[in-house]
Amino acid sequence: MHRIQTFNTISEKGLKRFPGDHYEVGADVDGAVAILLRSHKLDPGALNSQLKAIARAGAGVNNIPISECTEQGVIVFNTPGGNANAVKELVLCGLLLASREIIPGIGFANTLTSIDDYNELSKVMEQEKNRFKGNEIAGKTLGVIGLGAIGSMVAEMAINLNMNVLGYDPALSVEAAWRLPSQVKRIENLNSLMTSSDFITLHIPVLDSTRNLIDANMFASMRKGTCLLNFARDEIVDTQALKDALDAGTLAKYVSDFPRPQFLGRKDVISMPHIGASTREAEENCAIMAADQLRDFLENGNIKNSVNFPNLSLDRDVNADECTRLTISNKNVPKMLGQILSVLADQNINVIDMLNKSRGDIAYNLIDLESPPSGDALAAIINIKNVIKVTVL
Repeated sequence: MHRIQTFNTISEKGLKRFPGDHYEVGADVDGAVAILLRSHKLDPGALNSQLKAIARAGAGVNNIPISECTEQGVIVFNTPGGNANAVKELVLCGLLLASREIIPGIGFANTLTSIDDYNELSKVMEQEKNRFKGNEIAGKTLGVIGLGAIGSMVAEMAINLNMNVLGYDPALSVEAAWRLPSQVKRIENLNSLMTSSDFITLHIPVLDSTRNLIDANMFASMRKGTCLLNFARDEIVDTQALKDALDAGTLAKYVSDFPRPQFLGRKDVISMPHIGASTREAEENCAIMAADQLRDFLENGNIKNSVNFPNLSLDRDVNADECTRLTISNKNVPKMLGQILSVLADQNINVIDMLNKSRGDIAYNLIDLESPPSGDALAAIINIKNVIKVTVL
């Protein structure tokens, strides 16, 4: 029986992916081997010796203690792309809100509740509508920073709206490059993108290299009247530099899914309450992805969409009941695999198939055995220096 503890409200469509006869899932589950959560801030103290995996039903994992998980051999999953369409649609909303005086116009219309005559109301509207004149986004240039699952969808959407699209992503993967529309002009220098864009939208994670990436120098590179959209993470934009750019008029509008107290009430800032992924469809998609990834890991040891371990998958060529699978995580140092295989050879245990892969300082192994390892064999593997965690499936 696999025990999974949940935090936050997880979509029922995701929870139903766990068969009731093999899984116990819920908020009150003790001794869990896995955790399924959304935005809950997980304390490092929640990590115990039984815990094998944490699945985040969403893309961001800044609420999970990644380094502590890696040290203890706990695989952390996320669900990139599961909420991409929801965020893309909100970016479109942000583009329109920034270019047209929609919010002030709605606010003005709602002040006219004292007028109950339709003709009089229409006359006032006609007289005042020029106050809310805006601009069309067609023909304007959108700079997309980050061309992953969300950024590529935003780029394609903008192209379909007859915008010119510039893209910047120094870490663009081959898979992401194939997804990218050919009309996107890739820019190698971030300052060049800033200089050439009417709108700039952020779709990158928070890393040491991206924290406060949009700083005073970046704002200085923008053309006057640029609009910046941030539906990625708050920490990517330097607070003081943002305020200075708004005060100077360099930045015409800042549209963000991460409200900051000092910007509330400003007419040139549009703040949303972190609703980028808050659609029924996105929550269902992310919950299903997270559940499926957890199941494949707990039942087969396969890893997909991990943020701290290598992604790898090994098919079982024989019936799972006819072989034993070992999952072994260890520090990525020389001679580890040889030591593990030597223990199995000494015990006359035949290896049917295996896969080994590393990521930075960590390595992960899937080894299919013809017969179950003895307790002595397992103890010998666990006691190898730099082995972190061993699981028998």
